[in-house]
Amino acid sequence: MKPITVYVPRDSAAISLGADEVAVAIAAEATRLGIAINLVRNSSRGMFWLEPLVEVATDAGRIGYGPVEVEDVASLFAAGLGNAHSLNLGIVDELPYLKTQERLTFARAGITDPVSLDDYLAHDGYKGLKNALAMEPAAIVAAVTESGLRGRGGAAFPAGIKWRTVLGAPGGTPGVLGAEGAQKYIVCNADEGDSGTYADRMVCEGDPFLLIEGMTIAGLAVGATRGYIYLRCEYPYGERALNEAIASAYASGWLGANIQGSGKRFDLEVRMGAGAYICGEETSLLESLEGKRGMVRFKPPLPAIKGLFGCPTVINNVITLASVPVILDKGAEFYKHFGVGRSRGTLPVQLAGNVKFGGLVEKAFGVTLRDLLYTYGGGTLSGRPIRTVQVGGPLGAYIPESQFDLPLDYEAYAKLNNMVGHGGITVFDDTVDMAEQARFSMEFCATESCGKCTPCRIGSTRGMEVIDKLVAGDQPVKQEALLRDLCDTMLAGSLCALGGMAPFPVLSALNHFPDDFRPRATAAQMANVNR
Repeated sequence: MKPITVYVPRDSAAISLGADEVAVAIAAEATRLGIAINLVRNSSRGMFWLEPLVEVATDAGRIGYGPVEVEDVASLFAAGLGNAHSLNLGIVDELPYLKTQERLTFARAGITDPVSLDDYLAHDGYKGLKNALAMEPAAIVAAVTESGLRGRGGAAFPAGIKWRTVLGAPGGTPGVLGAEGAQKYIVCNADEGDSGTYADRMVCEGDPFLLIEGMTIAGLAVGATRGYIYLRCEYPYGERALNEAIASAYASGWLGANIQGSGKRFDLEVRMGAGAYICGEETSLLESLEGKRGMVRFKPPLPAIKGLFGCPTVINNVITLASVPVILDKGAEFYKHFGVGRSRGTLPVQLAGNVKFGGLVEKAFGVTLRDLLYTYGGGTLSGRPIRTVQVGGPLGAYIPESQFDLPLDYEAYAKLNNMVGHGGITVFDDTVDMAEQARFSMEFCATESCGKCTPCRIGSTRGMEVIDKLVAGDQPVKQEALLRDLCDTMLAGSLCALGGMAPFPVLSALNHFPDDFRPRATAAQMANVNR
């Protein structure tokens, strides 16, 4: 009898909820019953409320069961692995949460074994690189430029312009690596430190060949022969998957001195960060890669001209580079078809915080927050009304309910002093204290600052003090004016986005929720009132 294929995710979110134990239990139960199974450790589909999500391959499609606990395994086998069971979700691809998404970057999420090169190739992997190998560098850059792809980090800078700058820059003097000839680099910023974000982690753990392919294409496009993935230290499963995939790519000729017999070279390795949030800023990241303390560099010169070891360097984040293969495979026009205005393609949105159905939603730009929060997120987990959401991580603005119908679009958000950032959305219900959230933003900035510039280093600490005085009712008119002036100084005078954007959540909280900053009654005052 043909073995039954059973899928259990190896994603760290699923593992944290017991996926490894469920996989062991499934293997043990199959052995006990004498049933032949093919146990595949796939990646997560991004529906975290269903993890561990166990899937069983059938002639009709893959049937899902979830969330599965070890105690459920025996009954799954008793039901025939594909028949009626209380945890049966039906055909996974038909679930509304997945069916209505536009998954380009996450097309393989949950489908394949992440570290199987054969699986990757069977699901359109390396088609983009094959096309790129037959193209001139300028043509690759032109395709990325025409697609409208913008950096999927905070700045949303057009990727093609950055690549064109590096392509046109003369190679730098080789650094400590001892390489011969003019050198350029591709650096992937995988130091995903923003709260409520996990798309980079899901790519590294769940589709590492996609990132490898995207970086290799970038190398061909600009003339870089070496790349580094700067990965946050909290992602050990991502490190393991990436290194395993890189080894397979070398062994199969997709990396190295002669990629698929083309005579073109690209070498790649993973470097682990040490947990500093500031190293998510591109110049601090370069300092860290060079073995120095992670501190912001003055710009100019830009990294595209003088980056890693003084050489021209492309720095993009994971989702940006992972978006490149589909562009080179299906063409710039295909990618441009998705999105609105100057925001082209799709964005993997990450729903987190007080939300009923937390998970990854990949949609074309133009979707509204209301659609994301209610159609996909299902409202709050607490069942209370959503009061605000923070979009773009800890430096993103707090968006009130009155703006939930705004289309997800870089320019539309910028007009209202909001930002899309990395696509992380953190949900808060009506019990949130926005003055506390504003203070946290300043505290976060003070804690994570590299200390190089005064507006960030000192301004964030003063910001906490001013908010405390404002809430305490100590000359509130004066304190609010001082807080706004302080935010202006940080916005205009900080060296990087940490100090320059920390005021966004503060000012948005102050503007949209002013009542939360009114003087509070102390416990002693309340006791006197009650007496």
